[in-house]
Amino acid sequence: MTVAAAVTLRAVPTPPAARRAALLTLGCARNEVDSEELAGRLTGDGWELTEDAEGADVVVVNTCGFVESAKKDSVDALLEAAETGAKVVAVGCMAERYGAELAGSLPEAAAVLGFDHYPNLGERLDDVVAGRTIAAHTPTDRRTLLPITPVSRSTADLAVPGHGWGPRVLRRRLDDAPVAALKIASGCDRRCSFCAIPSFRGAFVSRQPAEILAEARWLAEQGVRELFLVSENSTSYGKDLGREHGGPAALERLLPRLAEVDGIERVRVSYLQPAETRPGLVTAIAGTDGVANYFDMSFQHASSTVLRRMRRFGGTESFLALVEQIRELAPDAGIRSNVIVGFPGETEDELAELEHFLTEARLDVVGVFGYSDEDGTEAEGLDGKLDPREVAQRVTRVGDLVEQLTAQRAEDRIGEEVLVLVERVGQECAGRAAHQGPEVDGECLLTGEGELAVGDLVRGKVVDSEGVDLIVELAEVVGGAASGIAVGAAVEGSP
Repeated sequence: MTVAAAVTLRAVPTPPAARRAALLTLGCARNEVDSEELAGRLTGDGWELTEDAEGADVVVVNTCGFVESAKKDSVDALLEAAETGAKVVAVGCMAERYGAELAGSLPEAAAVLGFDHYPNLGERLDDVVAGRTIAAHTPTDRRTLLPITPVSRSTADLAVPGHGWGPRVLRRRLDDAPVAALKIASGCDRRCSFCAIPSFRGAFVSRQPAEILAEARWLAEQGVRELFLVSENSTSYGKDLGREHGGPAALERLLPRLAEVDGIERVRVSYLQPAETRPGLVTAIAGTDGVANYFDMSFQHASSTVLRRMRRFGGTESFLALVEQIRELAPDAGIRSNVIVGFPGETEDELAELEHFLTEARLDVVGVFGYSDEDGTEAEGLDGKLDPREVAQRVTRVGDLVEQLTAQRAEDRIGEEVLVLVERVGQECAGRAAHQGPEVDGECLLTGEGELAVGDLVRGKVVDSEGVDLIVELAEVVGGAASGIAVGAAVEGSP
């Protein structure tokens, strides 16, 4: 007798098709960090990241909502992404700030998501691919979502990009540059009359030191050599953390610990408020090995009367005293700032005072911006608005002065010895010295003989300048890239 074996056929579930997302980032370094957090969350949810928007199912555009030109760039990016045929999702500051209004005026976007959607972004993109409608984010003043008392904020249940990760690092690097931004705080408690950022970024919240240090170690493992500490207001760091972390002096305690992370050659602090910059912090930046002698001071103006209308503090005398204090401790320190000209009611005398301050301060880099109204700000309702053509003329006038002054400051550095972090090799090799911040402060063009790799730390002598850029003759490699061995393009002759 033949016995036939019974065979049970079970249906094997078809694995879901690969879901591909492209991330496009506009705006500041804080947005770049947010995009890397979103990249980490998406890959954790099974999404594949691609740089090719045309091959993506969804293009996530991390928008900027700071000023009118940035908002226009964000809209243009969203429209361009829609032309690829992929579904387009708007996130970031502009999406948070305008929400449903943006969705209504931009039907090309399949969804407009706010910061509260970030923890579940993978699920929301699943909804987008499946054609399920997602209600557009409804904006609110995020300052009202956290307790008024700073020390009560750490226990609040609120989604804040870059916060609350615990021991994990919810981040994936989107490039292999040797410098990376590291967020130490979010939001701002200041009420500058021209600025809308606190309304959509929220009240000030510091990240826990342990969380920052864990991310710093992770970044070092990814080959990062310089940490660029970012926030809306770094001088407020720690005011909400309590005495066990140093309170207002928390950043002074944190900097040496970050500088000691294996693999990290340099730590750089950004965005310091002059009125909040304590002598102890100046000393910590200027006197801690591994921390760049770099002071990113948010002066905005020098006339005390203009600054009061801006709801800010200080003036020419106190600002020059701060500059002198910095240079007494670190004569070679880099000091940069941004200024706004054409603020409502700005007189010729007030503008001249700003020019006097800039001439006396001899800053390394100054960004000059013309005033423009921002939705919902106090300055939008101020009297004394200047004609846009007059504002533009003042921008040109102060910009021309700044160009001369910063070129002279660069010339003053001829003969100095500098440590340069190499960021570009090939026919032209370049990097940045301690006084030069990423992307905005010029660079060092390297000449001489040697083999260099991106990520090397090299010593050299400044032999010439071109505007704010320096020409540096290579002397030696003092720290090799991650492997500790300098390899790569030869530096021969002048770039």
